[in-house]
Amino acid sequence: MRNVFIEELIRAAQDDPRVVLVVGDLGFSVIEPFVTRFPGRFYNAGVAEQNMMGLSAGLASEGFHVFAYSIANFPTYRCAEQIRNDIAYQNLPVTVVTVGGGLSYGNLGYSHHAVQDYGLMRGMPGMLIAAPGDPWEVRACMRYLLAHPQPSYLRLGKAGEPAIHTALPEVAPGRWVPVRAGRAHCVLSTGAPLRQAHEWVTGSGPHAGSTLMSMPLWSMAAKPLQPQQVAPWDQVTTVEDHLADCGFGSWMAESLMGHGDLASRLRVRALDPKVCGMVGSQAALNAAGGL
Repeated sequence: MRNVFIEELIRAAQDDPRVVLVVGDLGFSVIEPFVTRFPGRFYNAGVAEQNMMGLSAGLASEGFHVFAYSIANFPTYRCAEQIRNDIAYQNLPVTVVTVGGGLSYGNLGYSHHAVQDYGLMRGMPGMLIAAPGDPWEVRACMRYLLAHPQPSYLRLGKAGEPAIHTALPEVAPGRWVPVRAGRAHCVLSTGAPLRQAHEWVTGSGPHAGSTLMSMPLWSMAAKPLQPQQVAPWDQVTTVEDHLADCGFGSWMAESLMGHGDLASRLRVRALDPKVCGMVGSQAALNAAGGL
């Protein structure tokens, strides 16, 4: 996912001089192709993430579309006030790009777990969450974000995520993206767990043969679109590498409030809070957490 992000950023920067990359003294071995091509549009803010967000907001206020890149826990929790006041409130075109969403950095312990970031970001009016599930969805999300500059949060996995789609999908905020057709039980994934969800529907477990959908773009404003998309299904199971509280599944439940029996069709698969006290590989922690 990281490499595809840089490829798409370079592709855009070739045609749009407003595209800028800011990092918090990391990303090396990934960002060099951009730095080499566009040294005047690259800033290393150092290990000072709150200042990085202020710098990004300043650049955005002067007309740039800024992509501020760091490991998922650092530019979110540490920078909540700056994102809220300087970026989201001002409606500035800053995309907060995080690598290592969920438990990607699980072997570094709780300080590097990003399992509450959806809850933080989705509570900000005007903030668009982009949580691609594979490299094709990264390309699609990047092209949407570049065509619609706005406060946004692009949440990437760490590395090595397989391609689930076979072509570039069409994406829009709140819209479900078809991945695999099946029976009237729908599995709806956001972010990197698309891989696990695909294994479930193609395997022999309780979700075998289910329809698989993905929602890589979602936001507070996209809630009204959900009831009509849930209505055709007997059951919808959401999947996310985030705690259930304030996550994607709870966002969906909020979207269905007041719409008859639709809420009763919803099932949520999310991480058990016990993983917050554990250290291990991403695969081991996802398994321990229920994914």
